[in-house]
Formats: sequence, structure tokens, C-alpha cells
Amino acid sequence: MQAIGVSHYGPPSNLESRQVPHPGKPSGRDLLIQVKALSVNPIDTKIRAGTYDDAPDYYDHVPRPFHIIAPEASGIVLAVGPGVQYFQPGDSVFYVGGPVRQGASAEYQLVDERTVGHKPKTLDYVEAAVMPLTYGTAWEMAERLDIKEDEQTGILIINGAGGVGSVATQLARYVLRLPVVIATASRPETKAWVKKMGATHVIDHRGDLKAQIEELNLDVPIKYIFILSSTEQYLSVASDICAPLGKICSIVQSSVNFYGTQFLSKSLTFAWCWLGSRGYHGYDQEAQHVMMEKLAEYIDEGKIHSTLTKRMKLTAKGLRTAHELIESRATIGKIGLGVDEEGEDQPFV
Repeated sequence: MQAIGVSHYGPPSNLESRQVPHPGKPSGRDLLIQVKALSVNPIDTKIRAGTYDDAPDYYDHVPRPFHIIAPEASGIVLAVGPGVQYFQPGDSVFYVGGPVRQGASAEYQLVDERTVGHKPKTLDYVEAAVMPLTYGTAWEMAERLDIKEDEQTGILIINGAGGVGSVATQLARYVLRLPVVIATASRPETKAWVKKMGATHVIDHRGDLKAQIEELNLDVPIKYIFILSSTEQYLSVASDICAPLGKICSIVQSSVNFYGTQFLSKSLTFAWCWLGSRGYHGYDQEAQHVMMEKLAEYIDEGKIHSTLTKRMKLTAKGLRTAHELIESRATIGKIGLGVDEEGEDQPFV
């Protein structure tokens, strides 16, 4: 089959197309999926660059010598392993693959069914492919902080226009139904985007966050904060903003120092979130399938909308361009690449 990956970690130009062995017949709880679309996330660019460090031994476990990168995708189930419980051939699905298995930038992929959900009926393959990783991350952040539906409190989402921020804003506003959802954005287009996603208030992350929130004169406390960019930069001010006994969660790896912050004086809780934790450590993997099925339900009910903002053909050139766009740190929402999008090159070539 044709696949896109890297034999040497480095810049986007290292992504290359080549013929690789077909993954073969699925065993256990694996599905053989024909890939129809995938999405690119910051995690993909870090893996490709050889700098990914959310797990200290990550590169000891990844496939070699040709690493096919892209955890988030959608496609059609072609065959199922003998232990599969939830799917059958012909099902349309969307998913986040295992963190140390071959990824989705290939014609066919073996994926554990416990990381897969049925594709929402109201989305096409590209629209669906951009949702699983970002939703799963946002949902697990809410789970880590034990946010309850209809709580009379507020949440601050730092980096609201990014992939996770775009879904986290919708989740907080339309599923958890929090009365105050503050998202940060700095450009006119990103401010408009986070408002579209459901933010009740928008503040500029380049300014004084605490002062801007004080000026809002909110009727409820900010009990929850999601840090989706530069943990070290925002940790101290987050402790200033968060209400006593509140909770803060980050997805951005860094060296954390709580000394000199308000964490102890306010008895704040801090949590990390990595969507790969269950799969990487083989713990409670069934939960991710439940999460994906719930996402499909929310999308088909109109509570959550696809965050796709750019469509491209799923080719080596397209994938390299998508990685470059992500690394520019100027993207809004998500980039999706599909095999059926317009373009002269053949898919995966």
C-alpha cells in the first residue's frame, strides 16, 4: 500500500511517500480501516520533528524504520478481528489511533476498536476526521477537573481558537452548560471564531488576563482553567485568576514550578491531560470508545460542530503543507485532508 511517513525525524520536507507492506488481517480487537481522511495537530509536528516528549520513552516504542504519523482520522471498516464487539465491515468510523502504532497517513490502518466511534451521520469524512483528538482531549480535561453540568461557575480557556480550544469552548457552553465561558484570542479573526464557537466573553492573551477578567464584573467565580498554550507562561496568572479550591488543567508539557504562585494559598488542583494515557499504559481503554460514540451523538444533535476550517487533498505535498501551517502557529480551527478532495496528485503519493 502507499503511505506517507518519515524515516528520519526533522522538518516537514522529511515527510515522504513510499510503498509499504499492507497491515494484513486484523486480530484481537483490531479493525482494518480504509483511510478516507485525516487531520493534522501540533502533536503530529512534534512527533515528525523528533521532539515529542509527553512520554519520556515515547521514541523507544514507535514503529521503525518508517514511522507513519497521524493519530486522528476517519474511514471505512473493511474487516474485523475475532474479538471485536462494536463494529462490522462497512461501518463508517472516526477515531484516534494508538499513540505508538502506525498512523493514518496510509491507505489502510489497523486500529483497536476501543479508540473508535461510528462517524457522525451529519458530517462527511473530512469534517469528521478533525474532531476525535481535540474533542477527546477537551472531554478528558473536563473529566480530570470533574466539571459538572449546569454548575454556576465560569471557565477560562487559554488559546481558544486552536483545535482543542475550539471544541472545549463548545463543550463547556453547549454540553456542560456553564454560564460563563471565557476564551482568549488576540486577532480579529480569532476573536470572531471563538465567539462563533460559543464563548460568552473573549479576552486578549497578549494583555493582562487578570485585569481583563476583573473588568468583566462576572456574577460567578472562575473555578476552572484550561491551559492550551505555554504552561509556564500562564501558570502563575492562572493561579491569580482561579477561585479558591478551583482546578487548572494543561495539555502542554513543561517544567512546572508552583512556588511563588497562589496554588497553595488557594488550595488549587493542577492536572495534566494527555489523550494517549489510556492507550500508552493499557488502562481503561474502553472509555475512549464511549467518548467517541458520545461525540457522534452530540454532533448529530447539533450540540457540537466540526471545527474544520481548511480542506486539502491527502497527498505527501498536502501533508507537508499542513505541517508547515500548524508550525506557523497562525491557524484557526482544524486542517483536514481527504482522499476525495480535489487535486491532481493521487492520494498518499
